[in-house]
Parts: sequence; structure tokens; C-alpha cells
Amino acid sequence: MADHLSRVRDQYPSYHSRPVPAFGVARPKLLIVGLAPGLHGANASGRPFTGDEAGKLLFRVLYEFGFSNGPDSRAAGDGLLLYEARITNAVQCLPPKNHPIGQEVSNCNGFLKLEISLLPTDGVILALGQVAHRAVIQTTELRQKGFVFSHHRIHNLVPGRFLVDSYHCSRYNVQTRCLTLGMFQDIFQTVRGLIE
Repeated sequence: MADHLSRVRDQYPSYHSRPVPAFGVARPKLLIVGLAPGLHGANASGRPFTGDEAGKLLFRVLYEFGFSNGPDSRAAGDGLLLYEARITNAVQCLPPKNHPIGQEVSNCNGFLKLEISLLPTDGVILALGQVAHRAVIQTTELRQKGFVFSHHRIHNLVPGRFLVDSYHCSRYNVQTRCLTLGMFQDIFQTVRGLIE
């Protein structure tokens, strides 16, 4: 991973190309977990989902449901604020071929566990995709087979704390209509209901 990031820094000297920290409020009611920084998105900007196609849909819907002060995220210093929410990834660094392997998820799992510990007992975790879902379950003492990923499925991790699954808001999923705006809005309607 370090060698890969070093090569990326050489190719794109202005890019962040380091672990991407979580973004949002320190004590969130909603923790959004993505996959990993994208090459020309979070890896470039240093902020999750900022500057990439997946962020376009995510920040639009966050704003619509009152979780942010604006509908888009262009750069780390653009003044965007999150309300009640925090965004992180299962893997903190840009993985080779933009697809993390299991060992990379395991290596970063302690960071995710720390982020989840900041949630109140009745907090909500939104997993964007199966890798994020599995990474969240890995932070617990629960068994993966008892918590199968399925779009818009709600899992009760501990009394009062929920994990909500969604297809990832990637450009591919949006273009193939695996995830539509309406489907993503339905996810956030559920999340908002669980929080309130």
C-alpha cells in the first residue's frame, strides 16, 4: 500500500495521497461508511467522497435530508459542513486498482472501530456497499453470516444501534440504475426516521 501511494504521489504531486481521515461532526448520530478513497476523489482532495462521482449523489441527498449545509463537495476547504453526521471509509488509503483486498480492510478495521465508538448507543451506521457492511460487522463480536448484506436492509447490532445497508453510490451503480436517486432518498428517509 505504501509503495502504491508513493507511486501515485509521484504521478500526481498535488494529490493528498495519504490516509484520508473521517469528515464531519465529532459525535455523530449517523456514521456513513464507504469503501475506500477514489484516485481522483478523496485521494486527491483528502476528504471522503469529495471530488468524485459517488460524492455527487451522496452530498446531494445529505443536503436534502438536513445533514449538510450544501448539496455538493468540491474541495476540502470549500466550507461544506455536516450536521449530525460523519463520513469515513472501510479502507483509509487508495487501494491498488481502486479495489481493496480483505487484508487492507482488516488493517484499517481499528480506525473504523474507533469511529463507531464515537456514536451514541442509539446511533445509526449507513454502510455503502457490501465491503463497508462486512467491515462494520468485523468491528463487532457478531458473526458475518447472521448479518447478510441487502439493499435497504436494517440490522439491529445492539439494542438501539442500527446498521442500514445501501448499494454504494458509485458512478457505475448510478449509471446502471442499480441505485437511483429515489432509492437513495428512501435509504435516507429510513435513516432519518431511525435517528428521530
